Amino acid sequence: MSDRIEEELEAGKLLVAEPFLMDPNFKRGVILLCDYQKDGSFGFILNKPIEMNISDLISSFPAFTSEVYYGGPVQTDTIHYLHTKGDLLPSSIKVLSGVYWGGDFEQLKAFIEAGKIQPQDIRFFVGYSGWSSGQLKEECKTFSWITTDGHFDYVFGEHKELWKSVLEEQGGTYSVIAQIPAPILS
Repeated sequence: MSDRIEEELEAGKLLVAEPFLMDPNFKRGVILLCDYQKDGSFGFILNKPIEMNISDLISSFPAFTSEVYYGGPVQTDTIHYLHTKGDLLPSSIKVLSGVYWGGDFEQLKAFIEAGKIQPQDIRFFVGYSGWSSGQLKEECKTFSWITTDGHFDYVFGEHKELWKSVLEEQGGTYSVIAQIPAPILS
């Protein structure tokens, strides 16, 4: 089982919270794993918008209508971004086909001002989800996460029902799990 989990954990994979995961940071969360190494891993929660605009968070940012998402509970005083412009933005890191992480922030602002990057090309996150050495592997062994392949549409598509949609697309038992109602916290 350990080898199987190790094979399933890599950049570009999705971590889908099991239906009864009660941690409010990850409840019904879908995380794009952006890096997986023996010494640690990180990614961003794709389906937790915080109903703020990036221009509201960074006063020096150009006027730009782009919703911000809660990326996770680690370093919530930082901003990160996934985008489609890896060929344009220097220092970007490819996560999966058509999806890139980071890149030169000053150049990003210049491209936004020049109209070369549009809101549909980028997704901003406050904080990130991170795991220390071996932590994510252990969480997968205890079935906290369902792993599957990431896809461009999961990152830049509709996110209202992303948790349910990803599970339904897996078929079989996962489509049944997708129908389980969210637990109510008392």
